[in-house]
Amino acid sequence: MRFLIGVLVGAALLFAVYHFGLLRLPASDDNTAATQAVSLTGVRMDLLEIADAEHGYIAINGQCVSLDKLISTQSISMTRTGRDGYSYEIECSGNGFTATARHRPAPADSPIHYPNFSIDSSLELHEIE
Repeated sequence: MRFLIGVLVGAALLFAVYHFGLLRLPASDDNTAATQAVSLTGVRMDLLEIADAEHGYIAINGQCVSLDKLISTQSISMTRTGRDGYSYEIECSGNGFTATARHRPAPADSPIHYPNFSIDSSLELHEIE
């Protein structure tokens, strides 16, 4: 009987830690759901990879190119131009560039916010409108 009570108390403690731990998880960005953290981290990592590949392409070929060109020349290991509703784009200006990740706006009645990001040739990642 003591064993059963010990198991029940232990299970109750584990449940309490699990329940209250999940409630206190911080969101990764303002007005975003905690479940978006993985997706937003992936988008940021993709933008860093795009910027790194663009730097390499510019160093070798002396010109900025589109994301499709980076993918087709295998200058980048990515095979897609988006992730989880985000689409990526590169804007060239001389030997500089700006890569952006944009998501379709959330419905007007939705409390979830989908931030858009950009990274430029200085490798500074910013949230944009």
